[in-house]
Formats: sequence, C-alpha cells, structure tokens
Amino acid sequence: MSDTPAPPRSNAVVAVLALAGIVVSLMQTLVIPIVPELPRLLDAPASDTAWAVTATLLAAAVATPVVGRLGDMVGKRRMLLVSAVLLVAGSLVCALSESLVPMIIGRVLQGLASGVIPLGISIMRDVLPAERLASATALMSASLGIGGALGLPAAALIADNFDWHTLFWTSAVLGAAATVLVVLFVPESKVRTSGRFDLLGAAGMAAGLICLLLAISKGADWGWTSATTLGLFAATALILPAWGWWELRTSQPLVDLRTTARRQVLVTNLASIAVGFAMFAMSLVLPQLLQLPEQTGYGLGRSMLVAGLVMAPSGLVMMATAPVSAAVSRARGPKVTLMIGALIVAAGYGLNILLMSEVWHFVLVSCVIGAGIGFTYGSMPALIMAAVPASETAAANSLNTLMRSIGTSTASAIAGVILAQMTTNFGGYALPSENGFKVVLAVGAGAALLAFAVASFIPRQGVPPTPATEPKTPAEAAAKS
Repeated sequence: MSDTPAPPRSNAVVAVLALAGIVVSLMQTLVIPIVPELPRLLDAPASDTAWAVTATLLAAAVATPVVGRLGDMVGKRRMLLVSAVLLVAGSLVCALSESLVPMIIGRVLQGLASGVIPLGISIMRDVLPAERLASATALMSASLGIGGALGLPAAALIADNFDWHTLFWTSAVLGAAATVLVVLFVPESKVRTSGRFDLLGAAGMAAGLICLLLAISKGADWGWTSATTLGLFAATALILPAWGWWELRTSQPLVDLRTTARRQVLVTNLASIAVGFAMFAMSLVLPQLLQLPEQTGYGLGRSMLVAGLVMAPSGLVMMATAPVSAAVSRARGPKVTLMIGALIVAAGYGLNILLMSEVWHFVLVSCVIGAGIGFTYGSMPALIMAAVPASETAAANSLNTLMRSIGTSTASAIAGVILAQMTTNFGGYALPSENGFKVVLAVGAGAALLAFAVASFIPRQGVPPTPATEPKTPAEAAAKS
C-alpha cells in the first residue's frame, strides 16, 4: 500500500491552498494604487489615511502567530476557514465604507486573515503524501510573493477604470470563492496538540509586536528621535523580554521558545528577516523609478498600471521556480536552496544598479529577483518542518512568516530614510535622487548576501527526508493501516 500513487484529491488540495494564499497576499498591494487618493476619497488627512496600510500590517503581525497556535490546537482547516471569513468580512466593510474609521476596521479584519499561508503549509504536511510535500509547500510559501506581484497590476487596472470600492468587492468575491473551495476540497488535519491557549502570552506578544512595528513603520513620520518613537522602542525592549520570560516558564506557551532556539529553527528565522528585507526593497524601488517623470533623467514616466505589469512576471517566475526549488532541496537540502536563492536575489539587485534606463531592464530584474525569492521562500518551510514536531507545525511556520514581515517592515523604514535624505530638486519638489535609489538597491543586495551568510550556519542535517526514509504522514499511515 505504501507504493500507492497519490490520491487525485492531492492536486486539488494544493491548488486550493495556493489560491487561498495568493488571495490573502493580494491584500498587501490592494490599496497601493489608491493611497495617494485616500485623503480625498475618505475626507481625512494623509497622516490618518496611512493607517489603512499600517493597520493591516499590525493586525497581520499579531494574528499570524496566534492563529498558528490555535490551528495546532483546534484544527488547522478550521482556523483557515475562520481567517478566510475574516478576509471576506473585512473586504465587505471596506467596500461599504465612505469614511476613515470603517476603512481601518475593514483593513484590520483583512490583516487578521494573514495566517492562511502558514496554516496552508501545515495542512500540506499533515495530509499530503511525502513525495508531493516539498513542491507543494514551496508553492504555498511563494504565494506570499506571487499574490503581491500579481495584485499590483490588477488593483491598478481596477482603480483606473472603476470606482475604488470595486477593489474591495473584488477581494470579497475572491475570498468567498477561496472559502467555498477550502470547504469542498481541503480535509481537516488530525494532528493536534492538547492544552489551554496561552492568553497572557498572546497579549504580551501582541503588545510587543505592535510597539516594535509601529515604531519601525511610523518612525519616519513621527521622527526617529521623537518621544513617541523612542517610547515605543523602549516599550518593546521591556515587553518582549518579559514575554519571553513568561513563555519559558508557562507549561503551555504560545510560542515554544526552546523549540525556536534550536539552531536550525533560529538560524532559518534570522535568515528569513534578511530575505523579507531583500524582497521588499524591490517593491519599493522599481515602481517609483518606473513612475517618476522622464525629465528627471532617470525616471521612465510610466503609469501605475505599467509599473504593475512590469512587476507581474516576477510572480509567475516565483510560481515556476517552486518545483525547481523543491527538486534542489531534495537533491542538496533546503539549506543549499536557501543560499542559492539569496545569491540570485543579490545578483538581481546588482543587475538593477547597472540596468535602470529601459522598461525591459526592470522586467528582467524583477524576474531574476522573483526567481531568487521563489527559491528562498520555497526552502524555509522545509527547514522549519524538519526541525519541529508535527503538533507544532502551524505555530512554527507562523513565526517564520512573522520574521519575514518584520524584515519587510524594516526594509520600508530604512529605504524611506535613505530616499528622504538623498533627494534632488525637481520643479520645486524634492524627489529621491538616482543615487538614493542605487543605495537602496545596494542595501537590498547586502540584505540578500546577509541571508546567504546566515543560512550557511544552518546545520547540514536540515535535508528533508525522502519518501523512502521519511516517517509516513498521517494520511499515508492511515492508508497503510
């Protein structure tokens, strides 16, 4: 029975979970085309409408580890459906909003759905045959980047041709479709962990993360030396160690820090921060260069739609590299895959420093970086799952996803500081200079090289077991019995 081919439903499970991941990741780029218009659309100051983006980031950071832990305890499919319903609800609230407060509430609800990707990876570990697991989890992990890349041109197209509410009606429909497909095709995992949910740990992590990410994401607006920013950093320095102290002493922690401290998990998470930083630098630089006026001498004067279309192929490349990433991981181990991906990303940024004068230059660069991201994102779940028990898969993958988010938030803050300091005068306005963009690209390359260096410390035993040697997944064990 062990040689029985994978059941046909496996293909449907992978497709539905990957689709759900892409739909959720679309939320990150959904509002980008209308951000400049939000003050007029919502009749609110720009400093307040910026919360339509920040609120989603904060909600996602808090929800991801919490939902992951709940998935391990009460059922991953159940929490996946809860997340999908929150996405639909948030989209509907935004679609019906005409003012700032309901918009922020809707965006918070959308952010709370961000646990879908780590939950999907964990479901795959529990229900798929071993021979399908590597390529499936690579695709699911890469869906975070795929959705972002494909979402920008789609959102720009809708914003240019329809009322802005259509963006959220569309996301509601996509979320509802994903929910129905999960109900129809995704089975519930029977792998659970017992115990009570760590409410105090969840509150402590939420408080610490909110303070940290608020300081990082709003520091440029408030001033890096302002009392508010410094106070938030100080609060972070107090709350997170206290939270860690509690997690190490409670019998049923939200995050098992002893497991997290295992060398393979710890080093992978550190590399994930650098990879998240490197990925987001592309999203910050390329669209701006494409849209700046040609008269600057380095801008290409293209529309938001064209900028999105230039970025879109990178999402397709990430999708195409998922099986390649899995094949390299099977042959050489996910550590090697992660290091190769980091080098490809660094090469892409180096190429962009030299080639930034034609549209095709940016298409080429985004595809190269997309290939690298596909490799890195495909390898990280394999490294995490090889080092944690099945009963902690969702929580461990959720923490890894959170590390990437911290990297992207840090990239946004640092790039913002660089571009704000390195400016050129254009028609009485201060615009980021060409050298400023090149410095951000160089920093992105440096972050990728840092990820490569950090990944080199991952233990060699991180090679995922092959189908011949791996203990059977719950689905296979049941079939065999």
